[in-house]
Amino acid sequence: MTFRPKFITFDCHGTMINFDMAGAAADHYGASLSPEALTKFIKDFSAYRVDEILGAWKPYVEVVHNALERTCKRNGIAFDPAIAEDIYNRVPTWGPHADVPAGLAKVAKEIPLVALTNSMNSQIPHNIAKLGAPIAHVFTAEDAQAYKPQMRAFEYMFDQLGCGPEDVLHVSSSFRYDLMTAHDLGITNKVWVNRGHEPANPYYGYTEIPDISGLAAVVGL
Repeated sequence: MTFRPKFITFDCHGTMINFDMAGAAADHYGASLSPEALTKFIKDFSAYRVDEILGAWKPYVEVVHNALERTCKRNGIAFDPAIAEDIYNRVPTWGPHADVPAGLAKVAKEIPLVALTNSMNSQIPHNIAKLGAPIAHVFTAEDAQAYKPQMRAFEYMFDQLGCGPEDVLHVSSSFRYDLMTAHDLGITNKVWVNRGHEPANPYYGYTEIPDISGLAAVVGL
């Protein structure tokens, strides 16, 4: 029997929005680093962004600044705060992956869509407006005062929606940011959008789709 959730909840950046931190870093550092060194730099930058959000909430501009500063230090590169600011300012300009607008439109008429995003309130409306489908609710890390993968971000969403883990289908391209925590919270209905960010991890129990065009079939639409 197909599960029809009360809400479909989504990670936004990376899953729906083409969150191109790698491209932004390459624009600034690609000319001065070898391809191998740039690959390492981008990997380190990603890892430090995760580390920066595991503590008390702070504005995302500080997350990007601190992560880039630590990445530069680790790679023996001079840190320029203006580059961190530029990368941060690019975030609201990014639009959806090509498959997203039509894929969301297939389900939005039947099931309310919810974005749970590690974003700032000032940034996310610009990204949401580019999705091309109605998002019923948008909850940010700033609202929750906690970034995913912290449980508090999900718990804030449940409180606002007046529902529990059993009522949602959570969709993400990331185990580390979303699906591991969703598993721990008892969200049994999960979808992994395999965008190549991370390897498969069947332990966490999910339906795999290659992109958002496959979402409608998961909920029987």
